[in-house]
Amino acid sequence: MSSRRFAIPALCFAILVILLSPYIGARFISPFDVLGVLSEAESMEARIFWTLRIPRVILAWCAGASFGICGMMCQALFRNPLAEPSLLGVSSGAALGAASAIRIGLSGALAIPASAFVGALAAVGIITSFAKIARSTRDATLLLAGIAISALFSSAIMVIQYTGGAAESFRLLSWTMGGISAVGMREGLGALPSLVISLTLAMVYSTELDLITFGDEIAATRGVDLDRTRRRLYAGVSLAVAIVVANCGPIGFLGLIAPHVARRITGPGHRLLAPVTAISGGTALVICDTAARTLWAPADIPVGIIISFLGAPFFLWLLFAPRGSR
Repeated sequence: MSSRRFAIPALCFAILVILLSPYIGARFISPFDVLGVLSEAESMEARIFWTLRIPRVILAWCAGASFGICGMMCQALFRNPLAEPSLLGVSSGAALGAASAIRIGLSGALAIPASAFVGALAAVGIITSFAKIARSTRDATLLLAGIAISALFSSAIMVIQYTGGAAESFRLLSWTMGGISAVGMREGLGALPSLVISLTLAMVYSTELDLITFGDEIAATRGVDLDRTRRRLYAGVSLAVAIVVANCGPIGFLGLIAPHVARRITGPGHRLLAPVTAISGGTALVICDTAARTLWAPADIPVGIIISFLGAPFFLWLLFAPRGSR
């Protein structure tokens, strides 16, 4: 049931999280210290705030919003409430492509994202092939196939880690756990193209997504070109996930949690669901990243660990909860 009366409080909470999280970390920063950036003698706290904290919050928010929207589109396209990029193997495919590029030493700003895109497309291609074989995107076998593909790609990533040097293996291990790290605004904006792509696609194809959730026959009778729509959305999801994975590594379950939280606020209509899902996913990842750099200070653990710790029980709840309570 829609709970739109919670929309404004949820938006206010999201804004509050974004405004407060840069001040919180292993070292609490006072707003008065931040004002030092306006003086000639810039304080260390001000440098940390503007160079590290603000870019990191922007990266976390854009990445979380992108994963949330991609999860929402996957759930609509596969007509399965448990579908999301990591469970379907899309994130692992992108991670394998990026890890392969790192391992063989490809250089260039677009090398890792391009390799991640190829890996994500490969995963989507395998999943859609299974969908045609199963002839039912609601079939639980399809989801299990995605989990198996994800495990296969993860095993290949482990092989790459094992065959690399000590420093390279540690870098890949930390990256595959999913981590938010940015130095300067250029890195902070690394996931912004992913957010633009995913949100634009979700808004442009919101009507088609609404119809596809009711079934292919209904969508086709309403004039939806199913093959073309699916191809474009699959490619868009793959590209968006690849960009995020190239910047932050694979972060699981966020694409599962954010759409379900948003549906409790807006209902199933994708035109309103898409931006609220973006807000939910971005806010959730900012909160988890703030916890990752604070709770175990001075250690900074990968945020993917916290997301998985929260996402696994949420997945079990969706798996065993009555259909009407999802």
